[in-house]
Amino acid sequence: MKRILLSLVLFLSLISGLSAQSQHILTSKHIPKADTVWVFTPANYTADPAKSYPLIYLLHGWSGSYQQWNDIMDCQKYADEYGLIIVCPDGLYDSWYINSPAIKGSQYADFFFLDLFSFVAKTYRIDSKNVFITGLSMGGHGALYLFEQKPELFRSAGSISGVLDLTNSRNDYRISEYLGLKKDDSDEKTLKAHSVVGNIEKIKQSGKEIIFSCGTADPFYNVNNEFRFKCDEIKVDATYISNPGAHNYPYWKSNISSHFEFFKSRIQTN
Repeated sequence: MKRILLSLVLFLSLISGLSAQSQHILTSKHIPKADTVWVFTPANYTADPAKSYPLIYLLHGWSGSYQQWNDIMDCQKYADEYGLIIVCPDGLYDSWYINSPAIKGSQYADFFFLDLFSFVAKTYRIDSKNVFITGLSMGGHGALYLFEQKPELFRSAGSISGVLDLTNSRNDYRISEYLGLKKDDSDEKTLKAHSVVGNIEKIKQSGKEIIFSCGTADPFYNVNNEFRFKCDEIKVDATYISNPGAHNYPYWKSNISSHFEFFKSRIQTN
């Protein structure tokens, strides 16, 4: 019997010249409903069927969907310009991209690694040495958190306006429900175990570089500053961009290119 249930119920290819976009709907026992995944391949993808490409996962924020990043930027344009595959999964509104210890059917991290990651690797010509991940807000948390769980699968990771410590937001965004918090000493341990800052040692142990950005008017600016100090303290190789901006589309649009440039400069060619 297969360990996972993974079915492709929709495959929509929109081909324009030599560029292509595909939407897949994946179902899995690890998540409560189907996940729509939007994939953008670069303009020259079909020209050389033997060539593999770097890939970047873009994770959306709380209350968003797989469409959010393309609303912010032109994903096809970025795929063409940088010559890489872009994958935009759906974080199911508020999954936090974690395995919930309280909700049996909400195991998004398992879905990501066991279902989505393997599906993308089998379906597309991926350069497995150059897989990157970043995201915004909840997705910034998700990108670095997933990177911490399996850093061997990624070349590097990033976060924009990320909620990198769930402690201060424990009563918001369904975090308490997902984590099954009980208002006792175990709460702090659970919050730390599921927060990026609580797993920072795993980034150090990986020896890999990360990038994170946050606007000075963002409600999570202090959280990102504290994460920066923690990176400095334990000597995590991190690039931190702190510049004017709020928790909104204009800031995310203005910062995503710096992440693409960072990842592009770190593509391993041999």
